Amino acid sequence: MKSNTQQLQDLTLQVRRDILRMVHAVNSGHPGGSLGCTEFLVTLYNNLMDRKEGFNMDGIGEDLFFLSNGHISPVFYSVLARTGYFPVSELATFRLINSRLQGHPTTHDHLPGVRMASGSLGQGLSVSIGAAQAKKLNNDNHLVYTLLGDGELQEGQNWEAIMYASAKKVDNLIATVDLNGKQIDGTTDEVLAMGSLKAKFEAFDWEVLEIKEGNNIGAILAGMNEAKSKTGKGKPVCILLHTEMGNGVDFMMHTHAWHGKAPNDEQLANALAQNTSTLADY
Repeated sequence: MKSNTQQLQDLTLQVRRDILRMVHAVNSGHPGGSLGCTEFLVTLYNNLMDRKEGFNMDGIGEDLFFLSNGHISPVFYSVLARTGYFPVSELATFRLINSRLQGHPTTHDHLPGVRMASGSLGQGLSVSIGAAQAKKLNNDNHLVYTLLGDGELQEGQNWEAIMYASAKKVDNLIATVDLNGKQIDGTTDEVLAMGSLKAKFEAFDWEVLEIKEGNNIGAILAGMNEAKSKTGKGKPVCILLHTEMGNGVDFMMHTHAWHGKAPNDEQLANALAQNTSTLADY
């Protein structure tokens, strides 16, 4: 059953709390990008994707998601747990020795919901294309979704994949770019300016849509449903999702400083006060 907008908003608040508490507990992790993508992943898993109960690695007969920018594992783990893939209590093991919830998702621990190891950036789109082509070979009409960071697009493998997807008409694929303009060393323009990503994807013959309010659940629903309507027409679909790194925590927003830094005790209390518990903490 699809969650309504209020349910999605409530879950977003709780996932933010999970992210903050997870990285604080081990004094490591990546809260900035996780908070920026919370609304998107909450909405994707609880309204947009056609998912089966339980988890099967073959993914036949359902939509699939691949996380390429794996350092935002806190939001991914929280959404998976809160959506029923594994116990919410397991979030307390984040980044601990022998935990299934490592800093970057892996497959060898068989954590339900994780379909690829994504510690190395630049590979998620290639894996997603392979999965999308497998669906076509299997006459499976479901979609494949992937999420990439904008800084990740500075890596060349992405552009090989982008060229391949359009050339082979992989039109059951929706690739979303988290366009927050920030990465670990500064803004993306300062590190390596990429110009207009919209123009670049269009030059590679992709269908490109933009969600200007990427932290607004209503805008995400409208934009992603439009993207779904564009599938099956001979072109892969790209979503440029304009987000704010650290969204929902005022002192983490408008800066790249919280890309990979955990809050201290005082900062955690401040951040949690801005995001009231809606579903109970783990």
